[in-house]
Amino acid sequence: MAQTSIPAVYMRGGTSKGVFFRASDLPQDPVQRDAILLRVVGSPDRYGKHIDGMGGATSSTSKVVLLSPSSRPDCDVDYLFGAVAVDRPVIDWSGNCGNLTAAVGPAAIRYGMASAPRDGIAVVRIWQANINAKIIAHVPMRDGDVVEDGDFELDGVTFPAAEIRIEFLDPAGSEDGEGGAMFPTGQPIDTLDVPGIGRIAATLINAGNPAIFVDAAALGLTGTELQDDVNGDAALLARCEAIRAHGAVAMGLAASASEASEKRPHTPKLAFVARPAAYTASDGKRVEANSIDINARILSMGKLHHAMTGTGAVAISVAAAIPGTVVQRLAGPLDGGRVRFGHPSGVLSVGAEAEFKDGAWAVTKSIMSRSARRLMEGAVFVPAAT
Repeated sequence: MAQTSIPAVYMRGGTSKGVFFRASDLPQDPVQRDAILLRVVGSPDRYGKHIDGMGGATSSTSKVVLLSPSSRPDCDVDYLFGAVAVDRPVIDWSGNCGNLTAAVGPAAIRYGMASAPRDGIAVVRIWQANINAKIIAHVPMRDGDVVEDGDFELDGVTFPAAEIRIEFLDPAGSEDGEGGAMFPTGQPIDTLDVPGIGRIAATLINAGNPAIFVDAAALGLTGTELQDDVNGDAALLARCEAIRAHGAVAMGLAASASEASEKRPHTPKLAFVARPAAYTASDGKRVEANSIDINARILSMGKLHHAMTGTGAVAISVAAAIPGTVVQRLAGPLDGGRVRFGHPSGVLSVGAEAEFKDGAWAVTKSIMSRSARRLMEGAVFVPAAT
């Protein structure tokens, strides 16, 4: 069988990994491009394993990234992200992946799309094309190359690596962005009327990605759950998807709940939060209640995430900084604008800079640290008939 080779880099970014491409190496036609990318990842896979592709059969590992030199004078690289469904021929281009954002800066430097000092910190200006937002990545350099080894530890990633600091500028959206302003409905808490479930209090927010926050108790949960507690419960997952889909309609992101489920499984994300409580993380480490401000769990592509999505962390930091949201009410006052939250793999701290301005709350940036590493580079192969 004849195959076509396409230059690519397989990278970990934060607690995710995906296949990175130069956009110019792929067809310009979106239908042809997506057919190739689906085949690269190995979707749709009726066995749910991605045996015949580069995907990892989870929402964290079934991802693609397209990079190109930016046409914007204030940015270096344009970054387009695709969340690839495992069991359906769907690539959702509606939102960003905050974890893989950490790998965009290093990839852009190696592709020659961003300049960098021989030693020190490279400042890479990223245009996130999915959500029309600017992101700044601070990438360590040594001897003219990106530093990948280091002692920065990230819960959810087994090995330490070099720290990459990421600034999400104006993460809470704008009036002309998808879904509208920070709060699409104009209020920090709404009540969703979900058929078969009832009325659910939720914060609908645009921050990093569109997100929906609900109290874990409203789902009969504690907020200390791990993946096995949630992903094996089909009825619970169905309730979560129903809430997410109706939230998408309320945010103006879908015309109907069925459309949200079928065509945009990636965003908005649904997260449930709870007051601090001790639990044992997925690696056996004990997380004490006094080490966190809030417990948070997020679903991604229909399953509970093994840690926390990067954009979910951004949304948590923004929501925690704004009075009256579900997150803020449960987290309470924060120390220095940073929120420490517990997730299934451990703890993460994220900061947001917020101010009350012209009668409304505004968030200028959200800051977090991640790491990234090349896993493989060269070429991927797809059957020529794809």
